[in-house]
Amino acid sequence: MDVFTWVYFIAIVAEMAIRAPISSRQRKEPKSNRQVTTQEKVLLGLLFLAMFFVPIFYAATAWLDFANYTLPSWTGWLGVVIITGALIVFWRAHADLGLNWSSTLEIREKHELITRGIYGVIRHPMYASQWIWVIAQPLLLQNWVAGFLNLLVFIPFYILRVKAEEKLMLGQFGDQYRSYMQKVGAVFPKL
Repeated sequence: MDVFTWVYFIAIVAEMAIRAPISSRQRKEPKSNRQVTTQEKVLLGLLFLAMFFVPIFYAATAWLDFANYTLPSWTGWLGVVIITGALIVFWRAHADLGLNWSSTLEIREKHELITRGIYGVIRHPMYASQWIWVIAQPLLLQNWVAGFLNLLVFIPFYILRVKAEEKLMLGQFGDQYRSYMQKVGAVFPKL
């Protein structure tokens, strides 16, 4: 594996380390509303495949070598900078959201609307971090399959998930969330 592939896997481990403490505590919290569809489970599984398993397959075997491409080394270093940015946004989102985070669409019994920290700038920093990630991935994993599959899976996931998540938040927080939506951009800050 080259240095950029190593950086990619170090970033995967960093994401897991960021999420693990919150995930273990969050599972114990009682939920008042849970909306997990088969579609969501399938898309989450495909994301895991595209972000984790296909890159491992690419790094550990020669089976995807037919789809390799070569970019100048500066693009790999740009990928390092970009994925570092993704990790910073990912960490900040988890730090600000705390136990209000969930991998699925659900509301805790003590759920609160977080509008401080990074959530005071963008409503969906977790998804923003993944948009940044899918830009970095093809720069680090220079393979048409391992590099771009995550982007192809993330697009429909994002479109479907954000729509459902915002509906859930509007149902829970009503006008408070509507006002928040007007003030704060989805994945880019409002000017």
